[in-house]
Amino acid sequence: MDAYLDEVLLGGREHRPIVIDAYDPGWADRFSEVAGRVARALGSDTLSLEHVGSTSVPGLAAKPVVDALLTVVDVEDEDAYVPPLETAGFVLRVREPGHRMLRTPERDVHLHVHQPDHPEVSAMRDLRDWLRVSPPDRELYAATKRSLAQRDWPDMNHYAAAKSEVVQAMLGRARQWRSAGSPLP
Repeated sequence: MDAYLDEVLLGGREHRPIVIDAYDPGWADRFSEVAGRVARALGSDTLSLEHVGSTSVPGLAAKPVVDALLTVVDVEDEDAYVPPLETAGFVLRVREPGHRMLRTPERDVHLHVHQPDHPEVSAMRDLRDWLRVSPPDRELYAATKRSLAQRDWPDMNHYAAAKSEVVQAMLGRARQWRSAGSPLP
């Protein structure tokens, strides 16, 4: 994992403590502000822009970092979206096949960029939607995050990887629920 991170993280790995805060309704306002900046920067080049991640789930404790999911026609064509987003105040942080991540200098917003058909797009949406309707999994996820935040991680990506088993199990339940005919909100 470390060699991969060294390859895809622009600016290198960052050692920072993981802090989990109680849900803050202001996170939705922060997303709205960011969505306006992205819309002004990209205009019609934005296929979709959604609030995802833990800060998009009312009642869920989270790192105070708003995750946004931006879909564009061609994620590999950085010239089409990175310079306008940089002008709007974002900094390119991650470059990996099929995914870019830009963030604010304050590190309080992560803007994930994918093409609409990328599997991570449906995974982010499914997890968000499931956590909005499943109090038991919302509680499980909050407890998992709080427990993992107690450890000293060499990089935030290690913390994220440590959650992957729980996230995959929740995604499985979300997809079973959907396939049973229950629509996600």
